[in-house]
Amino acid sequence: MSSPLVLPSRRLFLASTAIAATSPFWTVRGAYAEELTQTPSQTEGPFYPNKLPLDTDNDLLIINDGITPAVGEVTHLTGKVLDAKGNPLKNAVIEIWQCDANGVYLHTNDSGRKKDKQDKNFQGFGRFVTGSTGEYYFRTIKPVPYPGRTPHIHFKIKQGRQELLTTQLYIKGHAGNERDGIWKGVRNAKQRDAITVDFTKVKESKTGELSAHFVIVLGTTPGE
Repeated sequence: MSSPLVLPSRRLFLASTAIAATSPFWTVRGAYAEELTQTPSQTEGPFYPNKLPLDTDNDLLIINDGITPAVGEVTHLTGKVLDAKGNPLKNAVIEIWQCDANGVYLHTNDSGRKKDKQDKNFQGFGRFVTGSTGEYYFRTIKPVPYPGRTPHIHFKIKQGRQELLTTQLYIKGHAGNERDGIWKGVRNAKQRDAITVDFTKVKESKTGELSAHFVIVLGTTPGE
């Protein structure tokens, strides 16, 4: 049975609000000033969780009321979901999943054979429901390589019972990108650039936290 949809906690809402006020990555830079680039669809991959965690909120570093955070470079992942016309998409469910800092996914076919390596403090999967301006926010870790893959984060966007898009996010400038068949499989250069983003240090952070911003542009306008 799937876990119930968990709305972001007040703590995380305040955190995302603080980032919105201090980080230039919250805005959709140039999205309305130039033609939007549609976010390409990509494979879901074999490791969408086959058993969702009890905690499915947008903080992947702390599970429920745990006090031990996950291992990895803390990353504040922000963005917006836009329809084909550039309008923000309200009440879209954003799901992300990724391997932990040791390269283990939250899936029994992976964690089952790597249980001694798995970071039990990493949630591995999270959800966020967009507001009226289409924003989303996750606190997670900077993705790491998985055998045969460059670092990436999986995304799935839903609205109601409809799945709108499944795609992946990559680190700009990572050497593994050019060896990754899925990243290279996006032939359109603009679309490939659109899913490849900077992970930059948060200026106010004393612990080396990072910020990444990923704008998702759907190929259709839901409801039309």
